[in-house]
Amino acid sequence: MLRIPAVLQEEVIRHCVSAYPKEACGILAGSLAGAAGVVSQAYPMTNVEDSPIGYSMDPKEQLRVERQMRQAGQRMLGIYHSHTASAAYPSPVDVRLAISPDISYVLVSLKDRARPDFNSYRIDGQTITPEPVVIG
Repeated sequence: MLRIPAVLQEEVIRHCVSAYPKEACGILAGSLAGAAGVVSQAYPMTNVEDSPIGYSMDPKEQLRVERQMRQAGQRMLGIYHSHTASAAYPSPVDVRLAISPDISYVLVSLKDRARPDFNSYRIDGQTITPEPVVIG
């Protein structure tokens, strides 16, 4: 389960909308509380692909954010990115690039920009499992 304050969910969605028509990406950080990841910070990242159909985080920026997370006592709970024209569901490329079954993969669909869709998944190999998200 992923717990995210409404203000951080809104921040993630704003980042995704601001990058449109390109995909946006970022890191969700926080702590574990039992089986739930509790997000305390969203780190918007630069999509170096600068593309409407893919994303890749800047490696130097990623190292800087990882240092910040360590200094703040946070851990990476998830990675978020937007889909500009498709559903908030992992694509075959998203599945192939998933780095760990222990983190959340949050997708924000901007297919209907007036009503972005926000979903989270766990990806283990080829298995995609929807993950409950608690907002607030």
